[in-house]
Amino acid sequence: MSIQAGNQLPDFSLFEYDDQEGVVEKRLSDLAWKKKVIVVGVPGAYTPVCSGDHLPSYIQHYQDFIDLGIDEIWCIAVNDVFVLNAWAKEIGTEGSIRMLSDGSAEFVRAMNVALDLTSRGMGVRSDRYAMVVDNGVVTEFLREEPGQFQTTDAATLLNRLTKER
Repeated sequence: MSIQAGNQLPDFSLFEYDDQEGVVEKRLSDLAWKKKVIVVGVPGAYTPVCSGDHLPSYIQHYQDFIDLGIDEIWCIAVNDVFVLNAWAKEIGTEGSIRMLSDGSAEFVRAMNVALDLTSRGMGVRSDRYAMVVDNGVVTEFLREEPGQFQTTDAATLLNRLTKER
C-alpha cells in the first residue's frame, strides 16, 4: 500500500544542486519542519508530460498555492541531481519549485510509488503523484495510474485545497 493522508512523510535524504555548493544532501524531515509543502512526483526529467504539462502547471499556479498558505513546492524525481538541475533551468523552476533527486529510487520505494519501466529502457522511476505535507504529515495524496495525467496537475490540487477552506 502506498503512502496516504495521515501518514508521516518517510524521513530520507534526497539531493539538490546548489550553484555555490554543488550537490547538497537534504533531510526531508528538516525541509518539512514547520512548513506546508506540495510534493510533486514525476516519472522523469525531460519526459513529454512532465516537461510539457505537469511541472509547468505548478510553475503557473505557484503564487496561487503561496496565497493558500503553501510554503514551498518540491519536485521529486528518480534522476540524478545534475539532470534535475539542467531540467530546472530549461523549464524555469527557479524561485518556485525545489528540485530534489531520488537518484537511487529509495524514497519512492519506501512510499510504494515506484514505477518499474525497465522493460521500456528507463529503469525504476516514480509514479506520477502530488501530495500536500503539513509539518511532515501527508494531508492530501493524489496518484495517477501508470501512463495517466488527469488528477495530479496543479489546477486539480488547487481546486481541492480551495474547497477545503
